[in-house]
Amino acid sequence: MTRRATGGLIDRATPLHFTFDGRALSGFAGDTLASALVANGVRLIGRSFKYHRPRGILTAGSEEPNALVTLRTGAAAEPNTRATTVELFDGLAARSQNRWPSLRFDALAVNQLFAPLFVAGFYYKTFMWPAAFWEKLYEPLIRRAAGLGALSMEPDPDAYDHAHAFCDLLVIGGGPAGLAAALTAGRAGLRVVLANDDPRAGGRLLAENAVVDDVPGHEWAGTAIAELAGMANVRVLARTAVIGVYDGCEYAAVERVADHLPSPVSGQPRQRLWKIVATRAILATGATERPLVFGGNDRPGVMTASAVSTYVNRFAALPGRRAVVTTTSDSGWQTALDLVKAGVTVVAIVDPRRIAPTHHAVTTLIRSGTEIMLGARISDVFGSPVRKVEVVKSNGQVRRLACDLVAMAGGWNPAIGLGGHLGARPQWSAEKHCFLLDEAPPGLAAAGAAAGKFSLGKALADGVAQAVEVCAALGRDCPPPHFAGHDEPADGTPFWHNATPLAMRGKAFVDFQHDVTDSDVALAAREGFTSVEHMKRYTTLGMATDQGRLSQLNGHALLAAATGRAIAEVGTILSRAPWQPVAIGVMAGAHRGAHFRPERRTAGHDWAAEQGATFVDAGLWKRAQWFARPGESDWLETVNREVTMTRQGVGICDVSTLGKIDLMGPDAAVLLDRLYINTMSTLPIGKARYGVMLREDGFVMDDGTVTRLGDEHFYVTTTTANAARVMQHLDFARQVLWPELDVQACSVTENWSTYAVAGPRSRALLAAALPGCDVADAALPYMAATTLRWNGGPLRLARLSFSGELAYEVSVPAQHGDVLVRHLFATGRAFDVVPYGTEALGVMRIEKGHPAGNELNGTTTAADLGLGRMMSRKKDYVGRTMAGREGLTDPARPALVGLVPVDRTSRIRAGGHLLPPGAAATAASDEGYVTSAAYSPTLGHPIALALLANGPSRHGEHVIVHDPVRGADVEAQVCPPVFLDPEGTRLRG
Repeated sequence: MTRRATGGLIDRATPLHFTFDGRALSGFAGDTLASALVANGVRLIGRSFKYHRPRGILTAGSEEPNALVTLRTGAAAEPNTRATTVELFDGLAARSQNRWPSLRFDALAVNQLFAPLFVAGFYYKTFMWPAAFWEKLYEPLIRRAAGLGALSMEPDPDAYDHAHAFCDLLVIGGGPAGLAAALTAGRAGLRVVLANDDPRAGGRLLAENAVVDDVPGHEWAGTAIAELAGMANVRVLARTAVIGVYDGCEYAAVERVADHLPSPVSGQPRQRLWKIVATRAILATGATERPLVFGGNDRPGVMTASAVSTYVNRFAALPGRRAVVTTTSDSGWQTALDLVKAGVTVVAIVDPRRIAPTHHAVTTLIRSGTEIMLGARISDVFGSPVRKVEVVKSNGQVRRLACDLVAMAGGWNPAIGLGGHLGARPQWSAEKHCFLLDEAPPGLAAAGAAAGKFSLGKALADGVAQAVEVCAALGRDCPPPHFAGHDEPADGTPFWHNATPLAMRGKAFVDFQHDVTDSDVALAAREGFTSVEHMKRYTTLGMATDQGRLSQLNGHALLAAATGRAIAEVGTILSRAPWQPVAIGVMAGAHRGAHFRPERRTAGHDWAAEQGATFVDAGLWKRAQWFARPGESDWLETVNREVTMTRQGVGICDVSTLGKIDLMGPDAAVLLDRLYINTMSTLPIGKARYGVMLREDGFVMDDGTVTRLGDEHFYVTTTTANAARVMQHLDFARQVLWPELDVQACSVTENWSTYAVAGPRSRALLAAALPGCDVADAALPYMAATTLRWNGGPLRLARLSFSGELAYEVSVPAQHGDVLVRHLFATGRAFDVVPYGTEALGVMRIEKGHPAGNELNGTTTAADLGLGRMMSRKKDYVGRTMAGREGLTDPARPALVGLVPVDRTSRIRAGGHLLPPGAAATAASDEGYVTSAAYSPTLGHPIALALLANGPSRHGEHVIVHDPVRGADVEAQVCPPVFLDPEGTRLRG
């Protein structure tokens, strides 16, 4: 064990047991998996992506590239999880990945022997010849080798959630600057959301021996978070990482609700995706320490200095016993002091700077026996784990120092990835030696270390200053509080590269996860990939799970040196959402499995199921397709029966899925006139009218009926498929196009159950079922509507027909829908009533020549469908101008016609193309296509609707229905699209 006997922020009274690769280990509450592994002396954690080199823990945060493990087992397995962010819990099972057959003996480590071949651009250069090998050999091999962890290939057993939050100020990060900003704004009364990735607030205060307001930093952070949690206007989201910035001041964040538990409790989501709408936001995400580039800098036992301080101070875990600290910044000297205080021997401090910093640690380190090596650099590291390092002193002398830990501090990169999500490119600061967020998305400002204020005192003051600015912008009086923090030395001079020749040292890595070395960057520059974007894609630098948070700046600095440019000229790349890796499941939330396409049932669904209905999906709805009876041989026999019995007697169909919209207001009629091609404002109360809507480009959007229930009250129906689209179109029109209109709209599709009662005996059935309603032709003529009371609620009755028969639509509130359908059929037994489904409905509408979804396909005009005479010349409406374009009024356009096979036994199939007799089956000969086809039991032969060039003028001609995929060609005669009762005698009753 390498756990310190005292100290740290762990709970030693709560021991926890876990396994790593089957090995039983223990830790304490408050540990991460990484800190527990460090405390147990586990150095080897994984293998690298390309070379399968042994890798250990490099960092202590979300930027970790090496320590990726798979948690849990079976369907709940979570691959590629960063051990540095995993909260330890009792019973945690973790295993290493990207190795075979074991972590210590990985057969694919043989790749290191071929390292000279696996350079930048290897895939592009190698797998081009012979071309035939790509699909059969190269691609399968690459796909098998790709990736790190493996999916379980089983359904995810966990649940995920989505939530929304609205606030005046979103504070991203719970470190010193974030806490100071949240306290300032919270005390001023602003609605504040504080999102902190860590389960514990404090950030750097948890990892350093800092003092704020004369108390230890971690205690001050605990007091601050307790105060914030007690404010009614503040929401604290712990374990929550903001992962994306979007237009409209919207932010996406992922809360790890139950990842720290062995398994979520019943009803608890594993993670929650937050959509946060914030008037202003403060980016207090701190900074990421840069590694240094030298030979062997990827070996187990090499860590960033800030990670070493974190494990020593926060977790009381010692990453080594004999350490060498190599640093270009003052913070590295503080890490050396932390190690000495923890009882670790610091063999040497290797600092390329030639002048010792004015750091209080210098004297203490010299007294402890630490060798101070200024103007020196590490050239190579030996051992796996680390056994010794090779140091080149300022005079060129080479020394080898025995050690088991190397702590490297290369300076700090502000964690500003979120700031670039809307395209703002960071700018180079020669003073701070890093990129800063010169321009930020609207409403977002960086604070603290994220703004280049690296010392504690400056970070606290900057957090307060940014919050005061937000309060002022939002009109709140905000006396700025003062938080006293020690301004420790925070200077540094970047040292981008160790110039030791490659032949004299091991590989020096820039991107640890993707095995990109300094020589790969140099090769990319030699081969012309001198843009940072090109170099990124050629070498894969910065494309790992940390999106270049560790590697990016070092790589760009090396590219600058290789091309003789300054870093400011080379520039940098932008990160993209999500800024941190997230589970795909949390993006979907509850929308998966049956919830991805939630099944919607009408009120009469159970009744239909009892009648033996076969259901079909109609969008999200389940609709009865047909009602088979015992003894019927197939579906066609059933459908023919339903059609025949309806046309000869009476049938009932559930049409509740039609879109329904209530429209009210003084300007409701004006709006409808502007949306429909025909006039609706002249519609009398108690009357319905068929109407057609166009898109703005002049094509038909949808058709349906409009019923006027009152002077300012209209009831609009749409097709099932376009219900939501029409509602959106209507809302856009009244809110954006004509906001001055006084009109309100509400979708009531789910509020009403509607049944079509059709057939010559439909009037008699309704007269018996609704004795209080006069359904005589004089009282309720065609296209009339009325409202009455039934079963304690309203009932709407309209005389409308989709089948071509005398028909009515009966609507009641959905809670009465099941009662109504049972009542209608109980009454209808005396009339031999039959239920019919969507297939019979489709056959009857084709017989009647009524265009529906197949004809309203987004490419047809009202004239194409034979509805051109409905287009008003007296008013304007959406799509009128565009509908008048030359191409849309061309008489040669395909228009709606009917087809009957010359051989009445031949079947016409929908989708078949129409060719002139004797013409070659080529695109040049194509004159149209069949949109809908059916067998008509009323006529005794197949029929079809089609769109045919010059169709209305070609009645009586013959065409060939060409269908090479499903059957032989069929000769058909062109006829009017209305096959049955063209005079409308039946529907007018």
